[in-house]
Amino acid sequence: MSRLALSFGVLALAGVSAWAFLSPSGLRKAEPEKRVVAEAGAPAGKPVSGQEEKPRQGQKQSGALSGANVEETLTDNGAVVTKYSPKQRDGDGPAFIEVQKKGQDPRMAAIPNDDLLEESPQGKLPIIGPDGLRPMDQYARPWSGARGVRIGLVVGGLGLSQTGTQNAIRDLPPEVTLAFAASGNSLQRWMQEARRQGHEILLQIPFEPFDYPANDPGPLTLRVDVGAKTNLALFHTALAEITNYAGVMNFLGGRFLSDADALEPVMRDISKRGLLFLDDGTSAQSLSGTLAETLDVPQGFADLVVDGQLDRTAILKKLDELERIARRNGSAIGVASAFDESVSAIEQWVDEASARGIEFVGVSSLVKDPQQQ
Repeated sequence: MSRLALSFGVLALAGVSAWAFLSPSGLRKAEPEKRVVAEAGAPAGKPVSGQEEKPRQGQKQSGALSGANVEETLTDNGAVVTKYSPKQRDGDGPAFIEVQKKGQDPRMAAIPNDDLLEESPQGKLPIIGPDGLRPMDQYARPWSGARGVRIGLVVGGLGLSQTGTQNAIRDLPPEVTLAFAASGNSLQRWMQEARRQGHEILLQIPFEPFDYPANDPGPLTLRVDVGAKTNLALFHTALAEITNYAGVMNFLGGRFLSDADALEPVMRDISKRGLLFLDDGTSAQSLSGTLAETLDVPQGFADLVVDGQLDRTAILKKLDELERIARRNGSAIGVASAFDESVSAIEQWVDEASARGIEFVGVSSLVKDPQQQ
């Protein structure tokens, strides 16, 4: 008997539902009623008409700064369905967090940006792009931007020895900046390999030392007594040897760096080309810092030569000293040459110092940049 009653109940309920669906009496609306309560530029949670409306029970209003449009739909049974969609900001589309602009896509790191090159009698030279992009920025190694202790390590002399160059590129962490000697061999090939491995690179320019010509840095050496025209021609010949470098670094050059008349045209050219200049810090009489500030050249000084004594234990001690300088000042720059002992010691020490919270960065992030102040 109870089963029979249940069956009649189910049939009755189905009949009422069918009648409600088919009836023209208005119990079912053809379209739901919609009310847009917030649009772009209007505070969410208020009608566009400006009339105040209390939120329905269980409905949450969005704040005026929510960054969304809110649309409410009134259904047949009096329920409210709320729909959220992104709101345009300032008429320019969605807002994005600004990311690091410096650096190059790693997949393209070995390929020069043609907008940053100009043709010259000596070859292709770096130049600031039409949009103001500098080679220093394009070829810089990006860093975290964190406020911590930073160290820039530069290993130079690449290109002078094939084995030494290969070992340095293969073994050194990508955070280490590599400096190529302008008089080296197969520089373009080695540059491409270094860039593919993630290294920021510099070009070492030979400058006249005090004991020249007994100590001769090579045929491209810029000298005090030959005049600006000859020095710039030599400088441009060196610059054209490779591409994709963030700046230049001196090789020797105590006498040249201390002569304002000889150094000024070169520093002015560096500024015009959007490069940085790193002074290896070996000449106490160097005027590079003074001229760099006057001519808006991004410039830095090395704090320490870490392999003045070519002994692994001595190099590790110098690297520890560099860390103390960095912790005291917030940052430090160390330079070395691509000797086997230097490369091996630096490889080990960088791994250990990283575990102590040191961040190793490309030298471009540590130079003083008058154009960014």
